[in-house]
Amino acid sequence: MPQTPTPPPYAAYFSARDKTLAQRWARCQPTAAQGRAFTLDAMDPDAKPFSLGDKAEDKAAVEALAMEIDTLQNLFYADKRYKLLVLLQGTDTAGKDGTIRGVFGRTSALGVHAVGWKVPSETEQAHDFLWRIHQQVPQAGDITVFNRSHYEDVLVPVVNGSITPQQHQQRLAHINDFERLLSETGTVVLKFLLHVSPEEQRARLQERLDDPAKRWKFSLGDIEVRRQWADYQRAYDQLLAATHTPWAPWTIVPANSKTHRNLMVATLLREVLRNLDLRYPGGDPQLKHLTVA
Repeated sequence: MPQTPTPPPYAAYFSARDKTLAQRWARCQPTAAQGRAFTLDAMDPDAKPFSLGDKAEDKAAVEALAMEIDTLQNLFYADKRYKLLVLLQGTDTAGKDGTIRGVFGRTSALGVHAVGWKVPSETEQAHDFLWRIHQQVPQAGDITVFNRSHYEDVLVPVVNGSITPQQHQQRLAHINDFERLLSETGTVVLKFLLHVSPEEQRARLQERLDDPAKRWKFSLGDIEVRRQWADYQRAYDQLLAATHTPWAPWTIVPANSKTHRNLMVATLLREVLRNLDLRYPGGDPQLKHLTVA
């Protein structure tokens, strides 16, 4: 059985070796400024803080990073001391599917899988809201990517008024406790909010409508949710401020540019994997001098 590592100071996971990169990463986290409450309005969805200069360079960098992540993922799977949970949260059209394709498209299906979260089933609703989530967290050596996540349970019910303010606060506290449990038992929790503007969302929704190959992704409910844009943004402000913790910090990814979105997520994922000091297991000593005839 692999030994669960003793968690180091959490900052050791979520840091960059390059000072400039570390500064850029810090500026994309939901920290309050000068005593004012954090708001997503302070983050520019058109920004490209991780860009190398032009789109062609950025695309090439994403491809190179995807190959490097594949190598690191193989090592991660062999090491088996850790588990990695990557959360991709965002509004409709923010690019969760595209991020998975762009960042994880080179990785082996062995040890990496994505989970897409939909409206809870009747059975899931009969349990606490984290019951279904806990069943899908990664096992030792695995990387699991959540397309949406348990944060839907402090977004949709809050906007629609189906839970009370007290229940809202309880759920935020439960999420922090749940993610700390995961972190203290060997799971690295890496959370990304893909941040797009309402104008970009409108263009992407229209593109879905206009393209027969994408129209299946569109539903009339998307229009109703879009009308609630301001309410959802306030709910995001609240959850980001409440659940940005040392053991599971948020990173806000300016996502109007799909290429930059993938570049930023891939860059930070690579940094986290590097920080884990991964190594191959020693193997059976009897195999050291074995020659295959």
